[in-house]
Order: sequence, then C-alpha cells, then structure tokens
Amino acid sequence: MATRIAPSADVSEEATIGEGSSIWHLAQVRENAVLGAGCVVGRGAYIGEGVTMGAHCKVQNYALVYEPAVLADGVFIGPAVTLTNDHFPRAVNPDGSVKSASDWEPVGVTVEEGASIGARAVCVAPVRVGAWATVAAGAVVTRDVPAHALVAGVPARRVGWVGRAGQPLERVDPADLPGGVPSRDTVLWRCPATQTLYEESDNTIREVSH
Repeated sequence: MATRIAPSADVSEEATIGEGSSIWHLAQVRENAVLGAGCVVGRGAYIGEGVTMGAHCKVQNYALVYEPAVLADGVFIGPAVTLTNDHFPRAVNPDGSVKSASDWEPVGVTVEEGASIGARAVCVAPVRVGAWATVAAGAVVTRDVPAHALVAGVPARRVGWVGRAGQPLERVDPADLPGGVPSRDTVLWRCPATQTLYEESDNTIREVSH
C-alpha cells in the first residue's frame, strides 16, 4: 500500500514515515519523528519532533502529540487529545527572559500496545498508559494507567476493565464456570465480545485459559 501525504500537510524531510501510512490535510509531522507502517495522522494533528509511533497507530483530527511521546503498535489517539511534555510550563524565566529550548527538560507520555485515548483527553507527562487500556473522553490522566484499565474523570480514576476488543469486561461468578476454579476468592472478568476470561490480581488483570 502506498504512503499518502496530503498536499497541505507539513511533513519534515527528516521524518520517517512508514509504508502505507496516511498524513491528512494540515497535519504537521516534525523532524526526526518516526511513524511505523500503516499509521493514520488526521487533519490538523501535530506530531512533535522525535516522537516515535509503532505500526498501525491512528492519531485523529487536531490531536497534539508532543515530544518525546512514544506510542506502541496499534495505539488510538482520539480527536483533540493532548499529550503534554512539560512539568512546569512557563513562557518566560523568573527574570522575564523568554524561555529557550535549553531552559526546560521535556518529559513524555508513553502509550503501550493497543491502548486508546478518548476525544479531548489530556495526558499530563510523565505518565504511562498500559497496554489495551482505555482513557475515556475528556479525562485528565495524571498518573500511570494499568494495562486493560478503563479510566475516566478529572483526575482520571479506574472505573472498570476492558479487553482487547475495547468493551468493558463483565464480572463472572467462578461458580458459573464449567468445572469451577481453584478458589472462590478468585476475581474473574469476561469480555462480552471475545468471551476471553481475565483474572484480577494486584491492581491488574491477565488473560486466563479455562
């Protein structure tokens, strides 16, 4: 599949764009950014200098992905999402002089495989969003998000779990499973889309076979 770059997009010659990727109208991709194969960058989106994106990522319209963000394979960034990069943002130094690149140290947001960030959410660096997690629309993420967690609110808090299909998991009574499970104290969840079972332990979940 051919790479497509809209005529109005601003893509640096120093950026690396993976095969089959699409960069749409008015998007900007800065120097040394690396996009994997099959990525989509929507209208008006911004990909900062040195940002790294894996394969098959989608960055929707007007999202702002500031350096040094790292997106793993299959990450979804919704419309108007912002991934920040500054602990203590200021336009000027205490003496009133304009800040330069040497006056601050950028910090990044890391989004692991398959995770999704909903529309207009803000991830305040430095935070890590775990694999296959979902950040609800409008949330403000100020601390790390566990894998498969569903977080919402300001600040974002975990309100459930999600599977690889993105749908909220449903609690399962171990007694309802054929053959049962070793302990009634086991907390189990099931994906309504794929029927995959997950076991909850120590503020995270893992896929289990049964």
